[in-house]
Amino acid sequence: MSLYQQHLPTLERARQACRERHCWSPYPEMPAKYPSAEQAQGKGLQMFEQHLGSAQGRRRFALDQPGQIGWLGEEVSPYTQAPLHIDYPQADIDTLFEAAGQAVPSWARASIEDRLGVLMQVLDAIYRDHLFEMTHAVMHTAGQSYNMAYAGSGVNALDRGIEALVYAEQAMRAVTPTARWERSFGPSSIQLEKTYRLVPRGVAVCFTCASFPTWNAWPSMMASLATGNAVIVKPHPATVLPMAISVRVFRQVLAQAGFDPNLVTMALDSKAEPIGKQLVQHPKTAIVDFTGSVQFGQWVEKNAYPALAYTETAGSNTVVLESADDLDAALRSLATTLCMFSAQMCTSPQNIYVPRQGVRTPDGVVSFEEVGQRLAGHVAHLCSEPKKAAMILATIQSPQTLALLAQLHEEGQRRGRVLLKPAAYSHPQFPQARTSTPLMLQLSTAERDLYAGERFGPVSFVIACDSADDALQQATGDVREFGGLTAFLYSTEEDFIARAEQAYASAGAQLTTNLTGAMPLNFAAAYSDYHVTGLNPAGNASLTQLAFVSSRFCIAQSRRPARSAT
Repeated sequence: MSLYQQHLPTLERARQACRERHCWSPYPEMPAKYPSAEQAQGKGLQMFEQHLGSAQGRRRFALDQPGQIGWLGEEVSPYTQAPLHIDYPQADIDTLFEAAGQAVPSWARASIEDRLGVLMQVLDAIYRDHLFEMTHAVMHTAGQSYNMAYAGSGVNALDRGIEALVYAEQAMRAVTPTARWERSFGPSSIQLEKTYRLVPRGVAVCFTCASFPTWNAWPSMMASLATGNAVIVKPHPATVLPMAISVRVFRQVLAQAGFDPNLVTMALDSKAEPIGKQLVQHPKTAIVDFTGSVQFGQWVEKNAYPALAYTETAGSNTVVLESADDLDAALRSLATTLCMFSAQMCTSPQNIYVPRQGVRTPDGVVSFEEVGQRLAGHVAHLCSEPKKAAMILATIQSPQTLALLAQLHEEGQRRGRVLLKPAAYSHPQFPQARTSTPLMLQLSTAERDLYAGERFGPVSFVIACDSADDALQQATGDVREFGGLTAFLYSTEEDFIARAEQAYASAGAQLTTNLTGAMPLNFAAAYSDYHVTGLNPAGNASLTQLAFVSSRFCIAQSRRPARSAT
């Protein structure tokens, strides 16, 4: 059986899930449900530890790719706040582009089935042989909890990779390879044979972010590779290991399948000497996939031309609290989502808009001040037990986030009311972990400069508005001006819900209404939930739809007079 035939049952199920948007995944959602879980987890930890160096000697990550000019590595674990002591090969940029360009022609000539089969095999190899190694790598670079690193950066990211392949296949198969065309011109009948070739654009550069390196990278890489392009991965200097492992797996599977492994390479830099702009503006860059800061994302969108740019940055994700059947259930769900990975997710809510006159409930109106106090109480409860906090809050990825919290706390004391003061909590497994409980400020719209735009990390703002309509207008205004990926609404009024759905749709944010219970409000399900709309400053690309893949290749046709059948 070919690789495509081996993986066809999974692809067929994924196609169906994408069509019907239902819940499906080929992967177990919890680490304990993984086959031979205890053995696999132990092996994964051992594999991770084998990457680590020590103060007595750094460990070199073996990655056989062209153009090596040195070694780089500056990762620090948010859990131990100690260096990982891993060095990775630094490569000459021009050499990587040359090698990638040479690898494209034979890959582009391969059939759609062959390319999809190889890429499905890559995802299968990551799942079978590297999933728990990857889990620990994400933990000790991005700072996620063990369960989130497994689920969000592991199996859910693999799902997003398959999803990208489904849409890539759909886009490519929409182009017929050949056609016979006939038309009369006066007394003459012209018959032509036409051939349509899918031509990749060339070399894609994939930037990965510090807090979720694999979640956006794997689908972006799959989209480019499936359509015949090569990929140069540019990891964030703080989270290299997950992408180094990924690149090595891609290269191994490509080589085993008889293709040039230089279809996937890694370009490494340091915080002191970044190479991002060089990569974006390199004359051989055809595609740029960027996930990261708003500032650099906007620069990419303005300066990538003639390369295509697919971006996802961040925004001011908003909440409107108008009314609720069960206010405490709504606030508990909101509190959990505010705490999830210390709000270091592009979908974390930030600006919570509440009518100044309060929130209507079946028991009467709950005042604006009490809504803020109750929400702060639910957040404080989640943070009160270190074991629970470790599972939900995890760690703070960057020291810069702690500095931002301190600055906002000081300003909030002067200009508003501090509902929750941030403080480090003691992680039960890693006493040196970089941690913080959330900061929550109560403000009015007069302090908009404090909350306008994304404030990355565990900080939220409870904001008094003149009315429910004003709250909706303020919230959707944030989305339009600063970007927004997700939005959340609580209301018992169907007319208000309808207005909010239309307002958020026009602003380009994905809206969740009246959700309570165990599911995190910002959970994005592969095959069902679209991630980013491309309609506001939070990014121009969406995971996953045809537009994410269809422009990564072009169509070149040839035609000639039809030949007689013999």
